[in-house]
Amino acid sequence: MKALGHDPLDIVITGVGGQGNVLASQVLGRALLTAGYEVTVGETYGLSQRGGPVMSQVRLSSGPVLGPLMPEHRATAIVSLEPLEALRVLGTYGHPDVIVITNDRPLRPLAVLAGEQAYPGDQELKSTLASLCARLWALPATEAALELGNHILANVVLLGALCALELMPIGANEVEEALASMFPEKLMGPNRAALARGAELLKEG
Repeated sequence: MKALGHDPLDIVITGVGGQGNVLASQVLGRALLTAGYEVTVGETYGLSQRGGPVMSQVRLSSGPVLGPLMPEHRATAIVSLEPLEALRVLGTYGHPDVIVITNDRPLRPLAVLAGEQAYPGDQELKSTLASLCARLWALPATEAALELGNHILANVVLLGALCALELMPIGANEVEEALASMFPEKLMGPNRAALARGAELLKEG
């Protein structure tokens, strides 16, 4: 079992309802458990059925089992399926050394589409995110998922990117095994491709 480079290792996975971030946290948690780590997964659903914020926290440590909710401003990495949600989470769990991996495609709320609220411009949002973290990867996860045949694979693309980081004690193989324990083999081809594409995008970025 690989030693933790960051101890504790605190990962936030966030997005909005329907994007699959809770599934991503469950897959990651299962992969880490199978690899022999003590893992705690906490989930906050919010108004997920209305497209509201959804956040999961995956925590592991070489010491005692951690509580499901991390202290504020202590995240090691933030993975976001929606860029504005990355900014929202940074306000609570971010700090200058945090790493952020986000999907670059906005999912604008109904209030924004109706003209009742404003949504930051893409470049403004990316610049703000970059100013608040040690390293930002804004990846075309939805675009990659669509190329693979299904937009919902964006969550697996981002898991592939996360597991390509040196700070992670597991890699894509362990995540693939966790996915295979949850899905039939006929669905694993696109999932394997999504993991590999995520790793490629991280290295390109």
